[in-house]
Amino acid sequence: MTDSVRRATETPDEPQPYAELGMKTDEYERVRTILGRRPTSSELAIYSVMWSEHCSYKSSKVHLRQFGSKAPESEALLVGMGENAGVVDIGDGWAATFKIESHNHPSYVEPHQGAATGVGGIVRDIMSMGARPVAVMDALRFGPLDAPDTRRVLPGVVEGVGSYGNCLGLPNIGGETSFDPCYIGNPLVNALCVGLLRKDQIKLATAPGPGNKVVLFGASTGPDGIGGASVLASATFEDESHAKRPAVQVGDPFMEKLLIECCLELFEADVVVGIQDLGAAGVSCATTELAAKGTGGMRVDLGLVPLRDPSLRPEEILMSESQERMMAVVTPEDIDAFMAICARWDVPATVIGEVTDTGRLVMTWKGEVIVDIPPGTAADDGPVYERPFHEPAGQAALNADDAGRLARPDDLRATLLTLLGSPNLASKEWVTSQYDRYVRGNTVLATPADAGVLRIGEVMPGAEETDRGIALATDGNGRYARLDPYAGAQLALAEAYRNVAVTGARPLAVTNCLNFGSPEDPEVMWQFAEAVRGLADACKTLGVPVTGGNVSFYNQTGSTPIHPTPVVGVLGVLDDVRKRVRHGFTAPELKVVLLGDTRAEFGGSEWAHVVHGHLGGLPPAVDLDAERALAAVLVEAAGRGLVEGSHDVSDGGLAIALTEACLARGVGATVHLPGDDAFVDLFSESTGRVLLAVRPESYDALADLCARREVPYYCIGATGGSALTVEGVLEVPVDELRAVHAGTIPAIFAS
Repeated sequence: MTDSVRRATETPDEPQPYAELGMKTDEYERVRTILGRRPTSSELAIYSVMWSEHCSYKSSKVHLRQFGSKAPESEALLVGMGENAGVVDIGDGWAATFKIESHNHPSYVEPHQGAATGVGGIVRDIMSMGARPVAVMDALRFGPLDAPDTRRVLPGVVEGVGSYGNCLGLPNIGGETSFDPCYIGNPLVNALCVGLLRKDQIKLATAPGPGNKVVLFGASTGPDGIGGASVLASATFEDESHAKRPAVQVGDPFMEKLLIECCLELFEADVVVGIQDLGAAGVSCATTELAAKGTGGMRVDLGLVPLRDPSLRPEEILMSESQERMMAVVTPEDIDAFMAICARWDVPATVIGEVTDTGRLVMTWKGEVIVDIPPGTAADDGPVYERPFHEPAGQAALNADDAGRLARPDDLRATLLTLLGSPNLASKEWVTSQYDRYVRGNTVLATPADAGVLRIGEVMPGAEETDRGIALATDGNGRYARLDPYAGAQLALAEAYRNVAVTGARPLAVTNCLNFGSPEDPEVMWQFAEAVRGLADACKTLGVPVTGGNVSFYNQTGSTPIHPTPVVGVLGVLDDVRKRVRHGFTAPELKVVLLGDTRAEFGGSEWAHVVHGHLGGLPPAVDLDAERALAAVLVEAAGRGLVEGSHDVSDGGLAIALTEACLARGVGATVHLPGDDAFVDLFSESTGRVLLAVRPESYDALADLCARREVPYYCIGATGGSALTVEGVLEVPVDELRAVHAGTIPAIFAS
């Protein structure tokens, strides 16, 4: 039989379907230059998925480098960008690994499986670092709540996120669900996972050691998801392209659960040299990346890959994104022990090749050589584009359309209730009740708290000696970023950072999922460049490094992009989880204290959006030094036991923060406003503000702490009673607030 590589050399002019696989002509010609011939069909499959936008970051690399060049010094950072997930030292010999990624387009095509496999994929990223996954979060965005598109997509996405995480026994401890017309036809489904491991047991995606065995283990390979995430996320999303879309991956959470426990035993037995999950680009990604980061070569018999469909061609095997699969590098002396552990967990495992030092990735199929490439050219040396970018044509006019010109209401009570029942501010209990927040019993705080908090003492064997905990929060605001992408990214970071600090946790590190339209649109590319620059600058100022994340481009329908939506996740640590601060007003007869100053800032606000359907002006100004000082106050106050309850002030302003604090435990409050403009005090979205509930005997100590850190503070009232009363302005019974808050989403979806 003539092998494919020889035939490719002998038939240089044979047409190949590179365009159908998403490759540009110049990219295809570059592959020919690298190989000195045309690629085989299997090689073309590898390069097409590995050089896709989703896998190669070819349009974003030049900007993402700022996360490294501007990174603050961090003693906690153990593994940064470039691996499957970042790892940070959380003390007592323990480390946390976390990451957020997108599964946007697959979730539109098939909401349940798209969202479910998004969770499964991010969980495997955490597994591949040597960690036990311990919790998940989700950041979801849809079109208007009552739109037919949302009615179709949202229930399936929520069901997919919930069912996969619940089956794995992973608590879903927080996230976001929001609505905006810009997401019609292009929902955002961003999933985050966090895991724990001993800091001396980190695993990396590398294939060192010629002669070491390459093992594929987990589920078998099928036709589902062929080119799925890598292709779906790398092209403009248009209605007429439905017929060309590959199948969405299909998840099996029960196999993934076995895979988790199997991997943990393999790690404990120390029989894994290197490991990589099979996500986007499947076998193509795992083999090229492992080989490129190891001793440079690998030989694989593709015919040994276990198949669910024996009719699959080699190209399809290489591009399949079937779920619940991992690839490991194992020494020959450990292979029997590795296989025995897999068998004990009923996880199929097959040796499909071995590591070499040839500098080549060679694959065979039925005795025929079908791939012979330098693996680094696929994994690391893809095209890098410096896309042209410029400010959108209407940006100046948008920013000049200040929300301050909008008519202010006379009835502030009615305005509060209108906002409280609006989709973005209404209770998300219909969503989060489908997630198990407390499975395993280690959840300390979860939705609707500002951040999720987990104790680590009972999560991992041998960790019982520590009272340490971790906190996680995500945030993003597409309207803010549309008005100013530089500031919008910083505002997302600032709120997630503040939400972690509100619990008493010390913020340590950042992950991000950057959701944007087409990078081929110079106006979108300007938004992206500005957002990355803003986030990198803010991380440096706050002292929290970016550990990794995801870029999701082509989020648009036709020529209409979504709002630029950088979603930022922040991880923090609590030295003693018993000292975490609970959410909201926890008891009567506590002083209500507002930290931070309020200004008349309504650009991109919920009030402007809900009441006037307006987007214009500038978003709230962000003061990163003030955010850092505020976080220091919150962490120290929690450690000293000065605070009984807390809640950050953000979307909807002080009025919504007070309401949510009352609803947390049904405790009312009577407050007076610190300024002379009730509307501004109640509905401005100025940043750097937090509500605290403080025992009277602790107030002076808190005041001294705020003064020392130069954080403005105002005692504005006290908790108690059965209503929220703003003196001289409004009074609403807590029961009425709860009814308005709880009814919006069930009215659409409960049936």
